[in-house]
Amino acid sequence: MVVLIAPEHTLDNEIIILHELFREGLRCFHLRKPNSDFQFYCDYLNQINTQYHDRIVVHEFHELLEHFNLKGIHFQEAKRRETSSEAFQKLRKKQYISISSSYHSPEELTDCKFNFDYHLLSPVFSSISKQGYQGQGFDVNNINKTIIGMGGVTTKNLSEFDKLGYKGVGVLGGIWQSETPIDDFKMMFHHYENKL
Repeated sequence: MVVLIAPEHTLDNEIIILHELFREGLRCFHLRKPNSDFQFYCDYLNQINTQYHDRIVVHEFHELLEHFNLKGIHFQEAKRRETSSEAFQKLRKKQYISISSSYHSPEELTDCKFNFDYHLLSPVFSSISKQGYQGQGFDVNNINKTIIGMGGVTTKNLSEFDKLGYKGVGVLGGIWQSETPIDDFKMMFHHYENKL
């Protein structure tokens, strides 16, 4: 599984590249623009062909689900900690959507009572997009949950993520800061497709 995270600051050709990535098989795009408002999110989503909306997960403004046919919602660490198990269960019953969350330690991930569809754990290796974000080399082979590794993802270290027990990668800088984002995504996508 390849989860692509939106760049924090919008790039000139971001929507063009995103459409190309969807055409190449991208199934899970996390829309995360932390300093943007609800209207920005709406405008951004309206630039994306509606046939791809069901591949998009939003980090903020979960109420966008009422306006767009989205794949799901993501809980960042702080929001997950302040949300009750009952609230998560209600979300699960309400409709089938993907519900995921972020973690920065395997212990907290293991201790979490609600089983998300997948869990983003970082930083596995030193981040490309966040300077000074040092990799921890978390080994998750003994955790029976769907865990996606983030941090320092490139086309050259996918097998290292495999060895550490990850079911996929969450990538940001490895695509958006690449000279060849489409080719790099295709390599990542085929790496995980071959494991299905």
